[in-house]
Amino acid sequence: MTVISGTVVNGATGKPVEGASVAVGGVSVVTNADGYFMFKSDDAVEAIVVSYVGFRSKRVMIDGKSVERLKISLEPTVIQLREVLVLSEDPYKLVLMAISKIPHNYSLQPEQYHCFYRETAKKRQHYICVAEGVVDMYKTSYKRTDRRDWVAINKGRRLLSPKQSDTLSVKVLGGPRAPIQLDIVKNTDLLLNAKELENYNLSMEAPTTIADRPQYVVSLSPRYRLPYPLYFAKLFIDRETLAFTRAELSLDMSDREKATEMMLVRKPFGVRFRPRELSLIVDYRRGADGVMRMSYIRTTFRFNCDWRRRLLATSFTACCELAVTSVGGIDAQPISGRESFDQRDAFFDKVDYFLDPTFWQDYNIIEPTVSLDRAIQRLLKRSVKN
Repeated sequence: MTVISGTVVNGATGKPVEGASVAVGGVSVVTNADGYFMFKSDDAVEAIVVSYVGFRSKRVMIDGKSVERLKISLEPTVIQLREVLVLSEDPYKLVLMAISKIPHNYSLQPEQYHCFYRETAKKRQHYICVAEGVVDMYKTSYKRTDRRDWVAINKGRRLLSPKQSDTLSVKVLGGPRAPIQLDIVKNTDLLLNAKELENYNLSMEAPTTIADRPQYVVSLSPRYRLPYPLYFAKLFIDRETLAFTRAELSLDMSDREKATEMMLVRKPFGVRFRPRELSLIVDYRRGADGVMRMSYIRTTFRFNCDWRRRLLATSFTACCELAVTSVGGIDAQPISGRESFDQRDAFFDKVDYFLDPTFWQDYNIIEPTVSLDRAIQRLLKRSVKN
């Protein structure tokens, strides 16, 4: 087996680059908050390709050997003035054109995605819960809705703080089905349809690049106050193909009651829930066949909870992320209802205890950040003592 690990940094500042894609053919991993990655392959690896929005992609030769502690610097891309030309001065028309191109840019065949998934929860600055695993995702053609797409847990593990005071029985929107529900290119009811776009102000932003391909950048902000909350968003659109490459969304928190209805699934009686943030990042990557596929998704929830008899509120942060490590299309089989993960299910309730040194074996994963790795070790020690 070939194992490659290292750190991706900004060549101009030296700071780590989080969320950079490290790929070999149809297999990829994502750097963590420290810019670190680890890649495993049963075959000899000649080279890896590292890319991130706004930077020049970099090809690093490996020559079939395992390599550790690589340091890869990405250089910011400079967009020449001639590349700033826009097909239409109207960003609304540009987005509608990109929507019309979805059947041409995304898969028209059922496909099986193999993914890494992780959930974390923090109370103030301390981790209180970690759950992670390997999930399989079946996606139908992008001509269909997401209702026939399914997720199944291949294997998973969990770790919870044994301190009773850390327990919080609040469930927010998310879970392994989130990548299906929040695949905005397929689930166009969320944002990418003519009727919904009329609720937003759209404007052109400075262009950028993703994987060395020039991108239009369109920003959205709420135009009206509706019965449901809208988003602040940025859409990245490939200049040549008009494919949606990346979306960054943040829920409008100006109306706390509406935001709560969107975020909160359930809570204990007597607990007051105060939403602070719901943000979403969705990345799509072009395959060797020219087809765009979802490659990474991350949702972040920040909220406060207070109990009526307590003076101070407690802040919580919940994060879910999924990275597609490989895609198979020829023999893709639907996931049965019995094996599938229901949106009412909690990932934490369906997986085993964390302590298993051989858990990952040959799987590609998102490596823990330094802070998360330390938190895991502390939680493991507490769990063993209890």
